[in-house]
Amino acid sequence: MKSSSLFILIGLIALVTALKAEIKEQAVIYQAGGVTCEGWKVSDDAKTGRQPAVLIVHQWTGLTDYEKMRARMLAELGYTVFAADIYGQGVRPVPPASGKEAGKYKSDRALYRSRLNAALDVMRQDPQTDPARMAAIGYCFGGTGVIELARSGADVKAVVSFHGGLDSPTPADGKKIKCKVLALHGADDPFVTAKDMAAFEEEMKAASVDYKRLNYPGAVHAFTQKMAGRDNSKGVAYHAEADAQSWVAMKEFLAESLK
Repeated sequence: MKSSSLFILIGLIALVTALKAEIKEQAVIYQAGGVTCEGWKVSDDAKTGRQPAVLIVHQWTGLTDYEKMRARMLAELGYTVFAADIYGQGVRPVPPASGKEAGKYKSDRALYRSRLNAALDVMRQDPQTDPARMAAIGYCFGGTGVIELARSGADVKAVVSFHGGLDSPTPADGKKIKCKVLALHGADDPFVTAKDMAAFEEEMKAASVDYKRLNYPGAVHAFTQKMAGRDNSKGVAYHAEADAQSWVAMKEFLAESLK
């Protein structure tokens, strides 16, 4: 390599390094209906002013390193990110206790919506958040949650559900949805019935919601989570291709919705 080319390469590397995102992470203690919760904020401190923001809603074991990892990925894309804590500080159950904890909120959608909106309020009030450009994404239990957030009439631009429950206990609430909805679904997910999917489609269409549902062949429940293993026969398994494709779909959806 000629010396001039080498110097150009070194200069480009230095420039990229200088422009590298300064990702900052911190716990955020907040109150939700008298319950102390511990969320997680991740942002790029190299950016100035208010940025588009994304709320992350966790899966059934509560806020874990998985959601924090996804928060970092989103922050590297330029978003201010807040990972919600639906269960409350220190409540991080493992199966089978996680099923019982998640069930409390799935059977009481009003309670679930109140916890979701409390987290959204924290994100909205953050000085790095542009309140006119907010979205929410969620995984499994959280995938159900972001649709419930939309059904509550929350003032967000978009929600993205990754392998979430698509049941519609109060179909009329679809008329409260103000945002775009993207449901990313494992085509072979045994936990989301054809009846639930039909009810979801009917609710969205009846309320004239701008929505899309993408199915990933060969993928079952929890297809974005490596900790789920790779045995599809269990109904819960990681699927690398579906994981990658769904992340791209989400990125494009958020970029368009929050521009």
